Amino acid sequence: MSATIISGKDLAESLRERVRERAARFLEQHGRKPGLHVVLVGDDPASQVYVRNKERAAERDGLEGKVHRLPADTSMEAVLAKIDELNRDDSIDGILVQLPLPKHLDEQKVIDAIDPMKDVDGLTPLSAGFLVTGREGLRPCTPSGCMHILRSIGFDPAGRRALVVGRSILVGKPIALMLLEANATVTVAHSRTKDLEARVAEADLVVAAVGRPEFIRGEWLKEGAVVIDVGINRLEDGRLVGDVDFEGAKERAGAVTPVPGGVGPMTIACLIENTVIAAERRSAGG
Repeated sequence: MSATIISGKDLAESLRERVRERAARFLEQHGRKPGLHVVLVGDDPASQVYVRNKERAAERDGLEGKVHRLPADTSMEAVLAKIDELNRDDSIDGILVQLPLPKHLDEQKVIDAIDPMKDVDGLTPLSAGFLVTGREGLRPCTPSGCMHILRSIGFDPAGRRALVVGRSILVGKPIALMLLEANATVTVAHSRTKDLEARVAEADLVVAAVGRPEFIRGEWLKEGAVVIDVGINRLEDGRLVGDVDFEGAKERAGAVTPVPGGVGPMTIACLIENTVIAAERRSAGG
């Protein structure tokens, strides 16, 4: 069999078109654009690229976007002061701190300082708590993108076996909770999981977010399984690959996301969507 290749790029454009319409309505009703501000500390090359992509997306989709670029040696006090300034600015609806931060900064303290109403990355303790308890809130962008992808191909997780490989707060844990919310039977695997190959072979859905190039072999997959590859790894020859052996997966999976062009575009689309959601909720008083 040959798997369906899921174009995250096409799906993201469709989502962003709908979000642009909502942003335009917000501007018409409130006399301003939804505001997204990104804090970038240091000069990490990958972070620079990600932030430029977010900046362009915000501008294109009708948001008021701004990047606050701080030197790599910025103190913890100065970063927290910047977050406080953005929290108090009523024209700003979404705040995103680009990770990773320089090693001398406490990432969790910085995230905790963000106003949960403006937490468009869905990483503050309150946002995480809303997800755990099933309450409405801003959800992390990459897992939200994964759920959009599943809906787009008509995959209903209810009653299905889902395997999440990776347990980060950015992807692994929240996508596991979202799949549980959708009534899947969820297993979370990680670096200490024994017999990972057997766990993969049982799964109707595999979400790979472990950060190791082509770690999950195509021959491990259950015939017809859906594979969402969140990983993005640059090899020595310059190629970008995911956490799944894509060529092998195409021979066994029912559907698979490519790298690049799969989950990545959906992450940015969901960030834009979260900003508009935050603006609408804040304008309605929460």
